[in-house]
Amino acid sequence: MASKLRGDAAQQPTLSRRTAHVRNRAGEKPVECAVCQKKFRYPCDLKVHLRTHTGEKPFECTVCLKKFTKASDLRRHLRTHTGEKPFECTVCQEKFSQASNLRSHLRTHTGEKPFECIVCLKKFSKASDLRSHLRTHTGEKRFECTVCQKKFSYTSHLKTHLRTHTGEKPFECTVCLKKFNDTSNLRSHLRTHTGEKPFECTICQKKFTREDNLKIHLRTHTEETPFECSLSGKV
Repeated sequence: MASKLRGDAAQQPTLSRRTAHVRNRAGEKPVECAVCQKKFRYPCDLKVHLRTHTGEKPFECTVCLKKFTKASDLRRHLRTHTGEKPFECTVCQEKFSQASNLRSHLRTHTGEKPFECIVCLKKFSKASDLRSHLRTHTGEKRFECTVCQKKFSYTSHLKTHLRTHTGEKPFECTVCLKKFNDTSNLRSHLRTHTGEKPFECTICQKKFTREDNLKIHLRTHTEETPFECSLSGKV
């Protein structure tokens, strides 16, 4: 009898693996979350999911004490401390700490843009780029300057703006060593050395080094006068 029980116990893992395999092939999800009714194939997946409802984060980083709901999230996080980058691009050999970052990077080689704006149909290689782009349609400005409370749609624009308060100018011209607070101003400045004029008037074909100069010039054709004197009311 005892040997039969031992035999049954030995068979149990095999039966479990077989059941799991069948569920995986069939797409069956018999385990349901009692809170949101989301379904899972395995009880262990449900256990992890339930932490999104309870807020439980049992996995703690020993370096910075940040906590995570999943062990896999902790492992990914630890690479920010170790500098480990196990995922390598087979095209250019650039390395990444996360598989998702490698997948996004590979699209720069393939040209794939799977994320499409539902408003203007513009496509993007990364979901984060699409989310940022959507703010140009919604007018949402989530990022606020703590100094003057001016708001921006993008963190990069806020970062550039903050330099107007700090006076930081990290971008230097390699020709005359003049410094600038953002790369676009440096690019515009470099054209004063190269003579490049990429902005052309479609009416008279006059060319300009800066786009804002072209916009000002276009008013000579349209006779637009957008600026009014606050004292005399003249435009």
